[in-house]
Amino acid sequence: MSRAVVALGANLGDRGSALRAAASAIAALPGVRPVSSSREVESIAVTLDGPDEAKPRYRNAVVVVDTELEPQGLLDALHRIEDTHGRTREVRWGDRTLDLDLVAFDELSVDTETLTVPHPRAGQRAFVLAPWLDADPEAVLPGVGPVADLLAALGDDTERVDEPRLFDDPDRASRPAATDATGARP
Repeated sequence: MSRAVVALGANLGDRGSALRAAASAIAALPGVRPVSSSREVESIAVTLDGPDEAKPRYRNAVVVVDTELEPQGLLDALHRIEDTHGRTREVRWGDRTLDLDLVAFDELSVDTETLTVPHPRAGQRAFVLAPWLDADPEAVLPGVGPVADLLAALGDDTERVDEPRLFDDPDRASRPAATDATGARP
């Protein structure tokens, strides 16, 4: 089983409900087991031209999962979840009902036409780093460094949202879950 980190974001519609529904859909994917999740944060919209206070604010979170899927298979499943929530891809970095990004997948480095892992801008975005650190205090962005150090250097401009974690019973994400020979948790 592999460990994957997924960043969730939305700035249109009922953002919190969209994130919670997406987290549930991710957890329900065949071959996926939820490990931990963050609380939600709010952040200013970032466009191709930079931060834009005139745009609706984003609600963001992170989920950590164990998966039997390959990176591209997981990304394809994430895109289907986005599509179910009305995601359109007309404007790069435009407003969206739901955005699901595969941030990290084990220690893998993947660079294809459709997928780059680790996410190339994750280490530069407090709206990814802050919830990731909340979900996993020992998190490391592969090839870059500890998430806590990256967030400290960047500064945290996110605002915490008073909502429960996206998954009800988070484990400690940085410690792989114990499994028996069949892959089941004892």
